[in-house]
Amino acid sequence: MGAVYSQLSITERRKIERWRHAKVPVDEMACVLKHCRSTIFRELKRNHFSDESMPKCDGYYGAAAQLMAADRRARQRKLIKYPELCSCVIERIKNGWTPEQIGNRMIHEGAKPRVCQETIYRYIYSKEGQRDDLWWYLPTHRVARRPRRTRRRRQPKFHRDVSILFRPDDVAHRRQFGHWEADLMLFKQKLGQTNVTALAERVSRFTVILKNPNKRTKPVMGKIMDAIRDLPLTARKSITFDRGTEFVSWPHLQAEIGTQTWFCDPSSPWQKGTVENTNRRLRRWLPRKRDIRRCTDHDMKVICDRLNNTPRKCLGWKTPAEVFREKMMEELR
Repeated sequence: MGAVYSQLSITERRKIERWRHAKVPVDEMACVLKHCRSTIFRELKRNHFSDESMPKCDGYYGAAAQLMAADRRARQRKLIKYPELCSCVIERIKNGWTPEQIGNRMIHEGAKPRVCQETIYRYIYSKEGQRDDLWWYLPTHRVARRPRRTRRRRQPKFHRDVSILFRPDDVAHRRQFGHWEADLMLFKQKLGQTNVTALAERVSRFTVILKNPNKRTKPVMGKIMDAIRDLPLTARKSITFDRGTEFVSWPHLQAEIGTQTWFCDPSSPWQKGTVENTNRRLRRWLPRKRDIRRCTDHDMKVICDRLNNTPRKCLGWKTPAEVFREKMMEELR
């Protein structure tokens, strides 16, 4: 990832003004302020004060630079730049729509240009929005926006008791059949929200892949339940997930079909290495650039069968399908 860009503050601009008059080199300014030298050069060029009526006052001034930067940012705001878009948003606010409803409706309609709810909230509480008292049309009628730090924290979606730390050793060391891992395979954003759920049994490496229209948790978990529901309980004892939002309805999995769920630590995909390795193999036939929307359920089954009927070194050159069948027979005896 690249470095995070931050705007210069008024304090930093005043320092630049003093250093400029003292003829301090730009490289030294950048080093002290911990900004890129090009940021300082750009600042001096873009916010240079010049007035024909006061030719002797040309130069860089911190306070003037701050005002110019603020004015430029205000002009670039979408709801200032596009008056028609602004009028549409204001009309919907006055009709009782919330910023969330407006933003997501624009996505649904495929409107261009469009704005997100955060942009709308910022406009409502800007001087332009305050002039029209747009805050009054919000459900809470709050005159000033509540500071971020005072907003109520949401309850954690994944209970501590389902952490992978509490998963039995028999599962962790693959001594017991019937424990699965699941993950979501995503594709290029321009190809839509369609994705694939990969399920891999930890002992046999047997794989099931399921096509989903989007990342909503209920359809994703519903397909997982439908796929493993008909297996004996001994063949679907547990599933290990990561902490993606698509798996937040995990209590339904336990309540409806009796399969235990475990969750990896945050940002620790290596803790479900079986399905991660399976994803790498599946990318051979399902690369990120493939338009998964055109794949049928039959196509998914063909890919799945190809993977499950390929010999694996870790299985003594048996295929996942053969090992899965053997383990199932042992459990049914």
